[in-house]
Amino acid sequence: MNMHEIIQKKSEQLLHFLVEEVSMAASLADVLNDILGLILLVLISYLAYKITVRLLYGIIIPILKKSKNQFDDLLVDHHLFRNVAYLVPALMVYYFTTDVILHLDWLDHFLVGVLELSFVLIAVLIFDSILNTINDFYNRYDFAKDHPIQSVIQIFKIVSYIVALFFVIATVFDKDLSSLVVSLGAVSAVIMLIFKDPILGFVGGLQLIFNKMLAIDDWITMPGFGADGTVTEINLTTVKVQNWDKTIVTIPTYSLVTDSFQNWKGMQESGGRRIKRSLHIDVHSIRFCTPEMLAKFKEIDVLAPYIQATEEEIKKHNQNQDINPEVLVNGRRQTNVGVFRAYLELYLSSREDINTNMTFMVRQLAPDERGLPIELYLFTNTTEWLEYEAIQSDIFDHILAVVPEFGLKVFQYPTQSFNVPV
Repeated sequence: MNMHEIIQKKSEQLLHFLVEEVSMAASLADVLNDILGLILLVLISYLAYKITVRLLYGIIIPILKKSKNQFDDLLVDHHLFRNVAYLVPALMVYYFTTDVILHLDWLDHFLVGVLELSFVLIAVLIFDSILNTINDFYNRYDFAKDHPIQSVIQIFKIVSYIVALFFVIATVFDKDLSSLVVSLGAVSAVIMLIFKDPILGFVGGLQLIFNKMLAIDDWITMPGFGADGTVTEINLTTVKVQNWDKTIVTIPTYSLVTDSFQNWKGMQESGGRRIKRSLHIDVHSIRFCTPEMLAKFKEIDVLAPYIQATEEEIKKHNQNQDINPEVLVNGRRQTNVGVFRAYLELYLSSREDINTNMTFMVRQLAPDERGLPIELYLFTNTTEWLEYEAIQSDIFDHILAVVPEFGLKVFQYPTQSFNVPV
């Protein structure tokens, strides 16, 4: 005996009892019979759902968890099997409602419509679980950082929602689905206006990804949006950036295409981070080197060979040109700022934390109201922020302390002086 026959027999027995034994009117007994039968069907369907869930989480899912395949684990995490289990009670009620409700046609029609809508909702939930699983599985690979697919996944979700919405409208208003699709052209302008941001975001996201302009974990700065940190997410409408102060900034995806931003990925991949900083020398402290000053400079280990070689070169040049050494402005002579610049080059090139294979120079910039700028333009051998700042600070600690040894002064705006006890 199948389910249909069991329900039919029980319904006839209940109807006979209500009419013959309880002396209830036949019409009222029919209604009560339908309602009680529907309640019984719902209870049986709920029991079937609970049994299905028990079987899934008690037998099937533990087996999947033990497998080495990660994809099925993600299906479990995104509740695919739970969403599939919703089909069991929905199908039972859908197929046996007509057998239970024999007299209330309006209720039968209403329930069938509601169940058809529930099938659409369950289908969307299942499809959503599959898409989330695909996205998470894809993100486990290294190349996913350079080519994220979250925006594409979101497009598929939006399309599924729109299709589901058409099914709901067609069911509720009893319209043909094809006629709704045809009429879509009439409201396409409104839809374009409503979904303007997702459409622009999708186009912008594709440009960012395929032109390799941006990837997950890239360090970007975009002052117009207050962004200075690493990219944590690229989705359909926004890009999330976690700033170094741990705040989160959301930037419209399309703005990264239309506006300018700075991506520090090239620096990170180069293996070195640039130091570009100047100190200003008071021009009143710049002078020619005396023999006593040169003798003092020769006592500096890294500087001694340079002083010796430069003095010999200058002496030879002045002799060849028959220069009168009594006049300081005649011929070539070393200056304390020139020796200082040479010392900086030698000192920095001797440091193991400086990458001398990349651009390396100590140069003068144009003098200004603050004196003569001496700029350091070089790269460290690390891109780690904390290490980089420590190296930079250590270098300038040393430079600022060594400047007076060359008879030079660092310029600063006038302030009240205090004698600091030694």
